[in-house]
Amino acid sequence: MCGIVGVVDRPTPGRADLLRSMNARIVHRGPDEDGVYEDERVAMAMRRLSIQDVAHGHQPATSESGDVICMLNGEIYNVRELQRLLRERGHRLASESDTECIPHLYEEFGLDFVQHLRGMFAIAIWDRRTQQLTLVRDRLGKKPLYYWHRGERLSYGSELKAILADLDLPRVADPVAISHYLTFQYVPAPWSAVQGVKKLPPGHLLVLRGDEAEIRRYWSLDYAPSGVRDERTDDELVEELRENLRESVRLRMISERPLGAFLSGGLDSSAVVAAMSQVGVERIKTFSIGFDEESHNELPYARRVAQHYGTDHHELVVKPDALDVIPRLAASFDEPYADSSAIPSWYLADMAAKHVVVALNGDGGDEALGGYARYQRFLTGSGRRLPRPMASAMLRAGQRLRPYGARSVTLRRLSTGTTLLGESDPAHRYARFLSYFRPEEKFELFDPRFADRVRQEDSYALVSQIWAEHERTDVVNRLLAIDTYTYLPGDLLPKVDITTMSVSLEARSPFLDHTFFEWAAAIPGSRKIQNGSAKYLLKRALEGWIDDDLIHRRKQGFAIPLGGWLRGPLRDMVYDTLTDSTAAGRGYFDMAKVRAILDGHMEGVDRSGHIYALLMLELWHREVLG
Repeated sequence: MCGIVGVVDRPTPGRADLLRSMNARIVHRGPDEDGVYEDERVAMAMRRLSIQDVAHGHQPATSESGDVICMLNGEIYNVRELQRLLRERGHRLASESDTECIPHLYEEFGLDFVQHLRGMFAIAIWDRRTQQLTLVRDRLGKKPLYYWHRGERLSYGSELKAILADLDLPRVADPVAISHYLTFQYVPAPWSAVQGVKKLPPGHLLVLRGDEAEIRRYWSLDYAPSGVRDERTDDELVEELRENLRESVRLRMISERPLGAFLSGGLDSSAVVAAMSQVGVERIKTFSIGFDEESHNELPYARRVAQHYGTDHHELVVKPDALDVIPRLAASFDEPYADSSAIPSWYLADMAAKHVVVALNGDGGDEALGGYARYQRFLTGSGRRLPRPMASAMLRAGQRLRPYGARSVTLRRLSTGTTLLGESDPAHRYARFLSYFRPEEKFELFDPRFADRVRQEDSYALVSQIWAEHERTDVVNRLLAIDTYTYLPGDLLPKVDITTMSVSLEARSPFLDHTFFEWAAAIPGSRKIQNGSAKYLLKRALEGWIDDDLIHRRKQGFAIPLGGWLRGPLRDMVYDTLTDSTAAGRGYFDMAKVRAILDGHMEGVDRSGHIYALLMLELWHREVLG
């Protein structure tokens, strides 16, 4: 596990200093050593967190001729298979490092080399013969990769802060990215929060020749065609799921450093711990986070799984007085990021890093196997249509009711139901489930001048595009595709990558093995959600692995008691940060409406998601842009 940075440009007196500055900004991603390569056209560097072939796996890695230079952030899990392939084809490998395989694969297969990789990765390859730079991001987006391209100059890095070391880059917020952020609680690829800087999307590569940068997609999921019957029985699918999970876990056991697992007590992390035990890992170290508030505390469930498998279990209760981490998170994420579960994720990573260097987790299970409650809520209202005037009225009614949902389950259900009935476009209807600020809420909050700057950019178009691209599959799989290409790489994976890497911990996700996802995608959605039961196949697979009441309890998620914290220990912080002259000077919002959101929350109307999103946006400006 590492971080990578680089600059493609003609040599200038300041290029070497810039490279050092870029690399220094990601030292937390790899505190063990660094590596540098420079020639007349490119300067590349990396930081290494040594896990595999600790003694010899140095970077950069090169081909025998030295003409192909490679740096890797991530882990290639099928490294032994690749080594056998390359040696059979006559390549000489000097180490057991996964990185060393890549330049040789590039020589053998050209840009198709990436098809042979099984793992998580962001890769930079410099071909001296063709003067070509290739950047590659893994299929599902585990590892981040930012870049800034201007003419013949391109800089790249594992984190935005590395690129911001370049003083030639204007540090200006991108208004369209800010608008998308308020919808989704993250900035979706290919945007970044800074004008001019982009994120390479998952499953894509970038090829730079001269001043031309070409973006190519090299991987996508092939979902089961709608109406095609899967002849396998549930028992057969369950056994395949178990075996695929065990294989994925087994591959992620490669490590010369201490290894453990995050354990929330939910289905996915429990399945990973169970599979670790079955593939022969003894005395697994497990790590769990909880809260004093019983409604948000899953420690008792995690403890039962840990006891069942005899793990070396560690727990931490996150308390409101620990929230000094919020400004630190704003700086670590480099972009505005409003998923408040990053708070316990950081504490979980920090605790685990005191004991292990690698931690497995359950990320990806919901997107692969249909685990979110919103899928069933969407399906419940998917067939209803209303005349346009009535639909518009229902949308307005749902909007007015939404903030009061925290006071009453009935009001919350009524708000959701009226919103669904009022939205005729199915992709937009699902986008509303994913929204923090829905379109009408954003534009009511925006300062009119800012609204004019972003009015033509429809955030929901990102969802509509994926919905349209997957028209040949069923509704459930279309929803899974949307989450796999948006929410997973935009929200969940950055949360884990940034919080773990900030404390020099590597996170591995067995459910995110691309072969597991391909297997799951080929299953009809009706087999994943059956008889009103989400994640049906995984629940069946866990029978006998954990207690039945743990399998069938209500999904809780990794939420924090944010509403109460904002009314209590965070109250002064949010008022001071969001209503002062600095915040007002951004020109984003009607400040009277910002204060109304704060006041309404303090009076009992839950606006915690909105407030936290606004808070993290303002803190990002102060901590990152300055």
